[in-house]
Amino acid sequence: MLKPPKPPATDADTLALRALGFLASEPERLEPFLAATGLGPATLRSAAAQPGFLLAVLDHLAGSDSLLLEFAGNAGVSPESVIAARDRLAGPPPLEST
Repeated sequence: MLKPPKPPATDADTLALRALGFLASEPERLEPFLAATGLGPATLRSAAAQPGFLLAVLDHLAGSDSLLLEFAGNAGVSPESVIAARDRLAGPPPLEST
């Protein structure tokens, strides 16, 4: 099975921001994300400017099949494109030393 091409970084950022909006739109979706990250409503905005935050948003979605499918359906994208955006934000895997 072919993997979808990695989206450009700006597209991955945009999708992650859409995912954040999706999480923030419902308290029952946002609260588990805040609990997992240790953030609170007051610190969410400042945390969003930190490197790695958007990756954390997509990691959170990828950690739950039902949440991933709900977001993908809501956003009109495939779940695979969400995972590809997550991989893009994560960057290349570290090189293994031999």
